[in-house]
Order: sequence, then structure tokens, then C-alpha cells
Amino acid sequence: MQVRLMVVDDSAFMRKIVSDAASKVTGVTVVGTARNGLDAIENIERYRPNIITMDVEMPKMNGIEALKIIKRDHPEIEVIMLSSHSKEGSLVTMEALELGALDFIEKSSDRGDLGFLTSQLESKLLMAEVLTKPREVKEKVKETVLHRREPFSAGGFDYRKVKAVVLGASTGGPKVLFQIVRKMPKELNLPVFIVQHMPKGFTKSFAERMDEDSALHVVEAEDGMSVENNTVYVAPGDFHMVVESGKIRLHQKPKLHGVRPAADFLMESVARSYGGHVLAVILTGMGKDGAAGLMSIKEAGGYVLAQNRETCVVYGMPGYAVSSGVVDEVLSPEDISERIVRIVR
Repeated sequence: MQVRLMVVDDSAFMRKIVSDAASKVTGVTVVGTARNGLDAIENIERYRPNIITMDVEMPKMNGIEALKIIKRDHPEIEVIMLSSHSKEGSLVTMEALELGALDFIEKSSDRGDLGFLTSQLESKLLMAEVLTKPREVKEKVKETVLHRREPFSAGGFDYRKVKAVVLGASTGGPKVLFQIVRKMPKELNLPVFIVQHMPKGFTKSFAERMDEDSALHVVEAEDGMSVENNTVYVAPGDFHMVVESGKIRLHQKPKLHGVRPAADFLMESVARSYGGHVLAVILTGMGKDGAAGLMSIKEAGGYVLAQNRETCVVYGMPGYAVSSGVVDEVLSPEDISERIVRIVR
């Protein structure tokens, strides 16, 4: 199925730039444009888009207000936000992701740097083209694990020994991570480590947004930070994060699986630091990042949860982990939240 794209922006210049760039992407047809959120909503039935690019600041109805209505009335339509790199812009972007936006494209502060925007647009639309394919085509991984809800017998994993929780996510991950971390109790009595594929400058706002609505303390990790219980450490954009000798270490080794931060680096370090005392979670996202790290955790004796196919925006990362044989349970985000709390308490 082709991507039927609607471009929503109050700037005629940006509508043309985005439309021209999108038209060059194989499998994408620009079916229409709109000048603001209200104009977009009124023309959905006319253009029948399955993907919308949405600016934030617009007259009559801004992008956030339009997103809420679209996700309520047309949940099948995916929305990609255009976000400024400013502090305010990144905070609004986090709100949009929490509300269900598929992803975002970072606007360059340099109006002339159109290559930066168009390269992002192409990659996001290529991903969107995969998402619009029929489910039987895009989901080739068959789940082979049982949906175990009750604790193992004495011969299985000892829940009482968990000393750290680690989560990896990409496309669609922010909304799920907000949900999961929000349900973690204040006295979790262990640290939580997160890799969410996200550009530099946005992970700080992501952590701050999560901290506002969580009983735990959520921070963007900094090099040399001491690892403390009841704290959630979010890997900063453009840096790989590892745990060594009770401290956070950041480095900029080459991208792994095309991303930095990569969940594999973090998970492998957590396996080295905590051995089998780890509960790992792999969430929605494209690609195979996390599978090797989860293998290290499993070989050390840890326990692995994966998000189920039905609730994933992209079943790539969880699907690859499942097919690798490292996953103990496949659950919905709500069940993952409950399972984490049951295991660690």
C-alpha cells in the first residue's frame, strides 16, 4: 500500500519543500496540503491520507490540538511532527509523542539547510511506507514464546534477585515508556536504564517530561554519574551509554545499527555489571538493536520481556529478539508495567 501523505504547515515555503522532498521518495504520493490544523481535519475525508506531516505552531488550530482530534477520530492515520530544536520546541515534541505521534522531524535553525530536513523526511517516510503495508507482509516473525503470567517454579528465574531494569525502544517508544515508567513505584529500590532512539537535544526534554509524571527521579544521563536506586537514566542523544563500576559512562563510538545511542551497548554493559540480576525489556522499534544485548543478559541469567506485535508501532526490535530466542514473555505495555512491578517488588 502506498503512503498517501498530507502536508500541514502554515508556511507556503515549507509546504512546498516538504511536498517536493516527499514526492521523490519511492512509494509516497502527496495527496494534499493544509495551512493549519483545522484545515487538515476538514480535508481528511477529501484527501484520505494515511500519513500526515504536521507543523506545531499554526493559526486557528495548532499541531497539538489537531493531533489530539486526529488520533481520536482517525487513529489509523499516523502523524509525523515537524519540531524546532529549541527547548520549547522539544518539550512540545515530547507532548506530541506522548499523545501518539508516530515520530518527529527536526527543523534546522538554518532556513537554508534544507538537506538536513529532507534527509530526515526521506528516512521517516520510508519507515512509514513499511508501516502502511499489509500486516501479513511486514510482520514475518512468528511469536514462539508463551504468554506466561504466573511466576516460574523454584527452578526458574528468581524474581527476588533483580538489581536493575533496562529498556530499549525506538519508533513508537516514547508513549510506551511514559506509560511504563509512570506506573513504577517510588521505592523501586533499583536503578532503571533507558535507551530511546532520539536525536541530541530531545532526550533531555524527554527525561524532563517523564520526570514530571513519575514517582521516580528521571534524568538525562551524564558521564561519571553514580548509579543510584529509584532513578531512571535516559541515554542522551548522539551518545552511547554504558554502566561501569557503578557509574554511567558515555562515549561516541561509531553508530551501531545506524543509531547512537544503541540499546546493545547499554544492555551488554548491564549484563557485565549486574550478571543475572537484570530484568530487560525490548519495546516497539524498527531494526534489530537490542537483540545482541538481550542475548548477553540471557546468557548471564537475566529475564527478558518483549512488547507484543499487536501494540507495536513497528515490531522490528521485539520481533527480532523473539526470533533470536532470548525472550521469556511477550506482553502488552500495560502487562509489561504490571509485570515489572510484580517482579521487582
